[in-house]
Amino acid sequence: MGWVVLSQRPVEPVTVADVSSSVESGPTVPAVPPVDETRAAELRQAAEQSPADTQVRVDLGNLYFYAQRFEEALPWYEAVLELEPDEVDVSTDLALAYYYLEDTERALAQFDRSLEIDPAHPKTFLSLGMVRAFGNRDLDGAMAAWEEVLRVAPGSAEALAATEALESLRAVH
Repeated sequence: MGWVVLSQRPVEPVTVADVSSSVESGPTVPAVPPVDETRAAELRQAAEQSPADTQVRVDLGNLYFYAQRFEEALPWYEAVLELEPDEVDVSTDLALAYYYLEDTERALAQFDRSLEIDPAHPKTFLSLGMVRAFGNRDLDGAMAAWEEVLRVAPGSAEALAATEALESLRAVH
């Protein structure tokens, strides 16, 4: 499933200026290699042949998501949720795709749906914090989301990322 910031690398500390700049210029993501079009064609063919196969649709959504072709990821994630409405990881990835397409309100609404599915989903809370901080400039809301990660998943990779985000934010807020 999609990474919160499309990278496993640590990020630089967040400052209020960073948040303001990000809000004004929109979200940024690192450069990535192009989609393997042969693989995409194979997956599309498999999706056509198996209309109820959610995994092939997840794979297509992820293929486009990781290549930062978010607009192309949307229909595949949406198709998964039509077949399996309670697929929380896909719901959260869909929210992130909306965010990267600069549709913060739709992203936040999709995170709400993810939390209806699983009220203790750490990836959703971690991602929600990012979108609140950078999409809405709601630093208090971001902190609350990241603190929730620590409550629901102490010791997890998400908790480590949330701790780093909280420390960075507290240093400037």
